[in-house]
Amino acid sequence: MHPQNTTAHIAYKGFTNRDCPFYPCHTGVKRAFNCLFCYCPLIAYDCPGPYRVYTDAYGMPRKDCTACRLPHDGYAASWAFIQKWLERPVLWCGSELTARERIARRRDLIA
Repeated sequence: MHPQNTTAHIAYKGFTNRDCPFYPCHTGVKRAFNCLFCYCPLIAYDCPGPYRVYTDAYGMPRKDCTACRLPHDGYAASWAFIQKWLERPVLWCGSELTARERIARRRDLIA
């Protein structure tokens, strides 16, 4: 087995589960749908994805990431996106991002 950054085989970066009863759970995905991040590892962290905040039955703010396609849009692209944001994770503060903050975070992703 080769270390992940030296192998040309990218199977570890994702898969598509067409037998899932919820597939496709997000609309608008242009590349191969990546189910590897079905439960996004960024749910507890700040991220540039489009999410809304709701309050659960216990009064806790939660992220609703239904509109986010970033961890699902293509195997290599979604893998790179998640890896980039996990390099410097910042705990989510419990509120929605402003438009300016969202743009700044997307610039961080590109840089």
